[in-house]
Amino acid sequence: MTRVLVLTALLIAFSGTALAEVYRCESNGSITFSDQPCGRDATAIELRDNRIGGRFNQNLPEPASRESAREDKKAEQPEEASTCRFINSTDLRRYLVREQVVRGMTRDHVRRAFGNPPEVHTSPQEVWVYQTRYYGALYELTYVYFRDGCVERVEYRKP
Repeated sequence: MTRVLVLTALLIAFSGTALAEVYRCESNGSITFSDQPCGRDATAIELRDNRIGGRFNQNLPEPASRESAREDKKAEQPEEASTCRFINSTDLRRYLVREQVVRGMTRDHVRRAFGNPPEVHTSPQEVWVYQTRYYGALYELTYVYFRDGCVERVEYRKP
């Protein structure tokens, strides 16, 4: 009984490495693939990781340490209302794939959605202006207004 338990534990411990390898064998003019060497001519094949998507922790706030949390409680002062808002990673990916800019995004998010701005105005408020062209003709202007480094509003205008 003890041998069975030890053997089972070893199989479980090493099952991840055994499943990770694929072997290619050629015999009688046919090619076969196996998770175990199938002959003398077996060659190990390296498989690329084909997982898609990003990390689930993108755009999460930094974890606060216990000391900084204590300091924050001591120094509680009323703050100005910020235009920045938390955008979870799933929504952020959805916006970026759709090339959509929403309130609360950072400058980096806007660059990832729209690219580098062709026109930037800094006074009286930071504004990035993007042009949408169809068949070479100017179709629409997109104005992205920033406050404190975050998107305050987005306006679409006809030229």
